[in-house]
Amino acid sequence: MSPGMSIPFRLDEGRVREGMDYLCGLDPRFAAARALYGDPPLRTMDEGFAALLRSIVGQQVSVFAARSIWDRVAVAVNPVTPENLLRLSDEELRACGLSNNKVKFARSLALDTVERRIVFESLAGLDDETIVTTLTQAKGIGRWTAEIYMMFALGRPDVMPANDLGLIVAAQHLLKLRKRPEPARLLKLSKPWRPWRTVASLFLWHFRRNMPDFSSSPAAQARREAERLAKEERKAARAGRAALAR
Repeated sequence: MSPGMSIPFRLDEGRVREGMDYLCGLDPRFAAARALYGDPPLRTMDEGFAALLRSIVGQQVSVFAARSIWDRVAVAVNPVTPENLLRLSDEELRACGLSNNKVKFARSLALDTVERRIVFESLAGLDDETIVTTLTQAKGIGRWTAEIYMMFALGRPDVMPANDLGLIVAAQHLLKLRKRPEPARLLKLSKPWRPWRTVASLFLWHFRRNMPDFSSSPAAQARREAERLAKEERKAARAGRAALAR
């Protein structure tokens, strides 16, 4: 950990409520929307190589396609470790449904992990910008992916992935802006939300899912069902790991 740098806490459900109290006291627009939709759910993901590899698999494909491809990858690379992935040929990885670019990205992440340019066990002790720099050295890992990892795997409380279209659309409607804010403007608008920008992001996504023009659409319903199934899968996986540990 850098001298003088302190990671205050890992976000949990209690901290989400605390952050929402802060945001609602700061801005009545948050308070009004919270009264309608309640608090956002805490979103989490596992830490480590497999979690980031799954993020690569899911890039630019539907939720359903991502799950199908990941299931095949998880069978072929079992257990999902960088060493096991590197043992497979490009043809075997493509047979799982990975594009040529994603094969390259997966190999890059695996090599960076094996050669310890990325040490997942050490990320929790780094400041946010150092984590972004560390993760984005791998091909196919951009700032947004690194920020999502910080939010959901590491529980960082003050992350604003300003390039996320869902956040941009939600911010426009929640803040009653005439047009969608550019990422730079969203970052500027979010400065008063520190140190709770992750909670603000969770709420903006939550708000977006409940907006009248969005919540009843077939695409939204399909996505919510996919999110529900993914949550059940994560819960079952955690229960399985806990049973094995006993």
